[in-house]
Amino acid sequence: MLFSVVFQQWLEAADSRAELFCYLKDQVPQIFCLKKESSPQEEEELMQSRLLYPLECFLFGEAPQEGLEKLKQGSSSSQLCGRVFKEGETVYSCRDCAIDPTCVLCMDCFQDSVHKSHRYKMHASSGGGFCDCGDVEAWKIGPCCSKHDPGASTAMETDECVLEPEIYERAERLFRILLHYVTDFLVWEENLELSAELQPRTKDNAYYCVLYNDEHHSYDHVIYTLQRSVNCDQADAQTHTALIDKEGRRAVKRGTLRSCQQAKDLIRSNSEHISLQPLRVEILHAAVMAHQTFVLRLGPWFQKIISYSVGFRQAFCQVALEANIDRDQPCLISRLMLHDGRMYKGARKIVHELIFCSMLMETEFKRLFAIEFTKHYKQLQKDFIIDDHDRSISITALSVQIFTVPTLARQLIEEGNVIKVIVGTVMDLLREHLDDNNRFFFLGYNSDKFARIQVIFHDLRYILISKPSIWTEELRREFIEGFKAFLGLLRCMQGMEEVKRQFGQHIAVEPEWEAGFSLQIQLRHILAMFQDWCSSDDEILQLAFEECHKALMQCNNQPFHREATDYYMCKHILHVRPYKVSQEPVSIHLPISRLLAGLYVLLCRTGAVERLDDSESFDRTQLAEHPLRCVVLAAQVSAEMWRRNGLSLVSQVYYYQDVKCRDEMYDKDILMLQIAASKMDPNHFLMLVLLRFELFDYFNGSCSSKDQDELTQWNRLTEEMLYLLIVIIGERYVPGVSQVTKEDVTMREVIHLLCIEPMAHSSLVKGLPENESHETGLETVITKVATFKKPGVSGHGLYGLKKERLVEFNPFFYHYSRSQHSKAEESQKKRRTQEGNDKALRPPVPPAFCLAFSSIVRLLCCDIIIHVLRRVLQRAAEDRSTHWTEAMIQRVHIKRALLEEKTQLEHSTVEEVTFDFSLKARKHGKSVFLLLSKIKAVPSLEAQNDMVKWVLQMFEIVKCLREKSTRGGKRTINDEIKIDKEKAERKRKAEAAKLHRQKIMAQMSAMQKNFIESNKMLYENMPESGTQGDCLMEHRELCVAIGPHRGSSPAGREVLTCILCQEEQEVVAQAPAMVLTACVQRSTVLTQCRGKIPTNRADGTSYPLFMPPELAVGTHTGSCGHVMHATCWQKYFEAVQNMTRNRLHAELIIDLENGEYLCPLCKSLCNTVVPLIPYLFPMYSENAEIIGQHLTLPRWIQIISARIKGLKSVTQDNEGSSVDGDTGLCGEGQSDFRSILSYGVQEPRKFSDSIAEMLVVCATTVHRVGLQTAPNELCPHVPIMAWNTCAFTIQAIENILQEEGKPLFGSLQNRQLAGLKAIVQFSAAQRLKSSQAVIQRHFHDMLGGMWSFKNTSIYWKSKNCRNCTAFFHVKHIVISSKYEMCYMLWLVVITVTSFPSFASGHWCHFYLDFPAVAGEETEEARAASELYTTVLIPDVSGSSVAERVNRGIEPFLRCAALFFSCLTGVHPPEELSITSQGQMEALCSYLALPSNVFQLFQDHRDTVTPLMQRWSGSPAVTKAMKGNIQTVRYPRRRNRLIDLPEDYSALLNQASHFQCPKSTDDDRKHPTLCLFCGAMLCSQSSCCLSQLDGEDVGACTAHAATCGAGVALKLDFNYDYGETDPHLGRGNPLHLCPERYKKLNQLWQQHCILEEIARSLEVVNVMFAFEWQML
Repeated sequence: MLFSVVFQQWLEAADSRAELFCYLKDQVPQIFCLKKESSPQEEEELMQSRLLYPLECFLFGEAPQEGLEKLKQGSSSSQLCGRVFKEGETVYSCRDCAIDPTCVLCMDCFQDSVHKSHRYKMHASSGGGFCDCGDVEAWKIGPCCSKHDPGASTAMETDECVLEPEIYERAERLFRILLHYVTDFLVWEENLELSAELQPRTKDNAYYCVLYNDEHHSYDHVIYTLQRSVNCDQADAQTHTALIDKEGRRAVKRGTLRSCQQAKDLIRSNSEHISLQPLRVEILHAAVMAHQTFVLRLGPWFQKIISYSVGFRQAFCQVALEANIDRDQPCLISRLMLHDGRMYKGARKIVHELIFCSMLMETEFKRLFAIEFTKHYKQLQKDFIIDDHDRSISITALSVQIFTVPTLARQLIEEGNVIKVIVGTVMDLLREHLDDNNRFFFLGYNSDKFARIQVIFHDLRYILISKPSIWTEELRREFIEGFKAFLGLLRCMQGMEEVKRQFGQHIAVEPEWEAGFSLQIQLRHILAMFQDWCSSDDEILQLAFEECHKALMQCNNQPFHREATDYYMCKHILHVRPYKVSQEPVSIHLPISRLLAGLYVLLCRTGAVERLDDSESFDRTQLAEHPLRCVVLAAQVSAEMWRRNGLSLVSQVYYYQDVKCRDEMYDKDILMLQIAASKMDPNHFLMLVLLRFELFDYFNGSCSSKDQDELTQWNRLTEEMLYLLIVIIGERYVPGVSQVTKEDVTMREVIHLLCIEPMAHSSLVKGLPENESHETGLETVITKVATFKKPGVSGHGLYGLKKERLVEFNPFFYHYSRSQHSKAEESQKKRRTQEGNDKALRPPVPPAFCLAFSSIVRLLCCDIIIHVLRRVLQRAAEDRSTHWTEAMIQRVHIKRALLEEKTQLEHSTVEEVTFDFSLKARKHGKSVFLLLSKIKAVPSLEAQNDMVKWVLQMFEIVKCLREKSTRGGKRTINDEIKIDKEKAERKRKAEAAKLHRQKIMAQMSAMQKNFIESNKMLYENMPESGTQGDCLMEHRELCVAIGPHRGSSPAGREVLTCILCQEEQEVVAQAPAMVLTACVQRSTVLTQCRGKIPTNRADGTSYPLFMPPELAVGTHTGSCGHVMHATCWQKYFEAVQNMTRNRLHAELIIDLENGEYLCPLCKSLCNTVVPLIPYLFPMYSENAEIIGQHLTLPRWIQIISARIKGLKSVTQDNEGSSVDGDTGLCGEGQSDFRSILSYGVQEPRKFSDSIAEMLVVCATTVHRVGLQTAPNELCPHVPIMAWNTCAFTIQAIENILQEEGKPLFGSLQNRQLAGLKAIVQFSAAQRLKSSQAVIQRHFHDMLGGMWSFKNTSIYWKSKNCRNCTAFFHVKHIVISSKYEMCYMLWLVVITVTSFPSFASGHWCHFYLDFPAVAGEETEEARAASELYTTVLIPDVSGSSVAERVNRGIEPFLRCAALFFSCLTGVHPPEELSITSQGQMEALCSYLALPSNVFQLFQDHRDTVTPLMQRWSGSPAVTKAMKGNIQTVRYPRRRNRLIDLPEDYSALLNQASHFQCPKSTDDDRKHPTLCLFCGAMLCSQSSCCLSQLDGEDVGACTAHAATCGAGVALKLDFNYDYGETDPHLGRGNPLHLCPERYKKLNQLWQQHCILEEIARSLEVVNVMFAFEWQML
């Protein structure tokens, strides 16, 4: 009721502003910035009810809910999406439909658009942009997604206002008041006072000391300053610092004006000690702080109100852009923009979001805003330069939203000449770097400031991104004005940063060069875009060329040091000014010359170039002068003439020819030289080239030298000069120079890259130049020239060049670097040799020149070129090694000249052809032809013989074409026929050799068969695949692992070689220890309850004797299989420790404190060694059968029961005495605890001290890692953990073999098999080396729990008999009985847990799963039914019970078979090495069990039945059957990594909806997906920190500890070419690679993740100082 009165007063008041301010004056300080801070929730509720609700009532004129309902009835949803992107958010751009690369879609719009099926790119947003869905100017087709589609693809127009006039008038009035209020407080200065309308009635002495964010001080600096200045603890200082960084400012102290002033002074003084610039601190009154806080809350409220109606948005824009009453003051939005650089981060964010949701969503207001933005552009950029915040939170970042709109860009050019504004801004900011010659000189420049200036070039690129299709006179005039301004910038770059060759002493200080090339790289695309705009209008092109030529002439009017001179060669005279690159200044920066060359080619396309010939000012010699100097400079640097100038010049030349710069530098220089060569006399042009290469006198015969360095330089320069001429004449793949397209150019680039070697897609992209849209054109041509070889489980896919494209290889391709040229040449020669061809690399026939460039070919037959060739060949023929090189012979232009002459003769008559190279080459006594014939005999040119032969053949072909001689033609044809015959002969010989080899192999095979037939007696005992069943049974009887009929263990000697000392040693018990490298790790691979890892009790009362059935966590021990002497390993480990101690600041990939090291051979991660122990079981005993007859199961149970009772009584008698001294691993104080029966038992084997020591080392590591406890070799749990790791490792191996469908035996790698044998023997040795008291206790607890059933509840909770198997190191007779008992108990467990539905009475579940089998049941089924009746419920289908029990028991039998095979060494039956299916019978045979799994119960009914009845009647079993205790069904569920979508964008979509459970803000998060369980986690954020072992860790680390036992996986998606794309740098669509994901799953199940990580880090050998635990 109160608020209705308030807004009614506002409505009726003559001055609504005064009434509203009066209300805010009272209410705002009562809600915000109180002395006693209220909770954020309470503050929000008060603001909504007491401030925002009355404002909404005033706006609607009634209750907001009622007004909003009425408003919704007449409004429609907007066509524009307008979602504002956060930093790091994934955005999408369609490569087929987007007008330019800046047109992007948000995740939701992309998923619902037509572009999802197109070629798209995705990348991480830098923040500040918004979704272009609905903007028809941004897309060629499909401008709207399904959610924003209005039903018709109409142009975006300003929607009509649907608000009632009264509401619109109130909205305009309210927005005007509030916007002025918001603006005043956002641009607030520290020394300002509140206006009279907002002055509090009583001004308290309450102030805030406010600290602002900057980029000069680090987190630690601010924390330190706060602790020293405002007396806060570290936690509060960290909180303050985090909020300052996030929001831009924070009140760090509240108090009186004096106390805040003291805090301010302390903060400034303490921060000055750390950085030259103090922290920004202000003191604000509490009322001011309250109003500023409310202003920040008004921002989201404005956005909400604007979203209700188009009318509200238009009213807001109208108020924000209306002119100020005071003409000297700009409009409200301009005020906010102009103060953007001084506002803090939170305020900037509010302003930018308001602009996004209002003015940028309305076409007309967007145009008005763009005009305001352009009007203040220069000032905004200057403020940004001195600002220290990123551009993403600067108002200047909005330029991309304005300048990239095509229609808006045209209007801004026509009305505001935005090109001139942008270029003028750059010039103003760079003016301080101009020298006396008005050229840039960046010595001592500020790199941060320069980087910010370069960002302005992005705006120029945005403006030019879409060239106009229609030119108006106004657009032409303003564009030319802007182009002139741009030429003014280029004039300052033309000839900048000249270099001069250093003589004598090496240069003292490397000159600055990065700035100039950074500028060049920024202008690279802009230059191309200006040329593209000029090409769209003939008039503009002509004007632009004239202005560019005029600007070049103004730059070139600097006088030469000497007057022009006449130079003579071969009766030709050249009149030119002398200049030497090696002695005078030269610059590599010539942007105007290169721009002129580009415009000239465009003129050639239109034919307008002919008009230039009449102009006397168009001097080609002058135009070619500076580009030729650049090329010569690069040649002289290559010849090492400038080595005293340091690396800076080498780097400049590298970038000059690199793919990043060459299209607007090196390529344009070549183009300008081609232009000059096409218009100049060819002899004069060549004389100019020789002069600038400083080879004129050398080839004129007027200079000589004996200085070896000088001769080498001349040779290198001659090579470079000849190469340049090849490039000028042969490089014609430029549109306008010849009739080629851009696609042809890209195709040629790709061909030559693939001629080096097969390449990945990313490598090809890096080797190709990008256009302004960041496209290379690779996808359009790659399928035409290459075939793609898909990647395997590792590596990446490669493109290989198609065979038919190899003929297009040009050995003198001008974009090759020196190393690439060598690799390509070597690769092609190798290929030709493999194909049986000669090594001559013939140049391909180039496309014909366009008419304007057709005269370039005259260079090949002019007098000067003949003279140069004759001189080069003459020196080679004379074999003066210091005066010529092989590269010169390769680069002589004879091949190119002959190809050109041949081509012309084939297409024209002899009379029409004026090209006469072959005729000139045969003239004179020392003709080129004769010299070429002579050099065939030069020994040092043997590698060029094939090429010389081919050139001589070409001479003959051209001669025949000239003479039109039939005889000559036949002779040439005969030569070709002869070559074909030679090829055919080589092929025939290769086929004959192949047949000969096959014949020899067949003869050897026949001889082997004859030998076997002749010596059958030797092979009678060997089984054959075709043997009968009785032979198979006889073989199987020999393959029994345990019992009286156990087969024999291998008796051969095991001799191994140490990988460190390379010495051999036999593995025997009394010898020095040999060890295997091993890695012990905790594992959840087999867990049945992921995420529920039990914690070990601190008091040590946890008893891991039985492994829990859910296998929440296990201890796995793996080995890489490499063997060392124990002493060698100890020395190696000590050496690693010593080396690491000396590297104090090195980041290590291993934890030496926990015993980690890398295997010396394969670099696998290890943390222990396993001693190699020979088989402990003796050979077959003669008394075995007799013992087996007397030791029946009843007798064995009787003896065991007596033994347990005896042990129990002894324990009770000794209860008071301490046994700590007898619990060591190698206790010697007690008598040896032997087998239960003494008859037939041999003495335990003794180990050497070395082996005993290694047993202790390994057992201690397993105990420490498995229980996560401190090392303690005396702990009674040490032997248990040894048996535990043995059992778990066996189960893990069985699991992966079953998962992959591989046989149980014969499928393991050698390293896995060696490691498993070592682990089994190590666990078996624990009984012999551990304290007998400890072993007796474990014996009592384990076997007592199996049938005494006093601890049945304990056993039921951990009913995993597989661990018992690892404990069975008793003699082979006893094992048989123990194993039968364990087997029967395991059968009972499987039988009970196979039918959990019975406990709830759901009988139908059983019959649904296994319908009753009709007909008579088998003996096994009847036995199964009887067992089930005995244990649980009567009248159950026996066949179903048997089937389920067989499936449940099989993994146990497989594990037992692996264990006993490694323990005894008895070979398993062949069936277990062939297939993984149908193994039950073979397993039972190998383990001395009946094939009928229930037979033992039938044979020992009287003995077993009472035990089973006692067991099934246990309270714990009863609880389990009622469902009170969770049970695990067998066989266990096999774990795999979670299923992932094939398309990575689907996964990104899932991640984009992730909400951190502990954070309420909308800041950027880093969601991380757990591949084990599928949980989405928040990484790299402080919101989800937790404690783990007393240390703060991130959510991922904490989750990995419980879900993966400390192991976590990172997955890379591949894009279509088999490569990953970290951080979406390339942006190609990413897809899951099933093969790699399967490989990752295998690595995880094989426990090789740690090994792979360590090995990859060791190979990369790069460590980053990253706090991984905070993930």
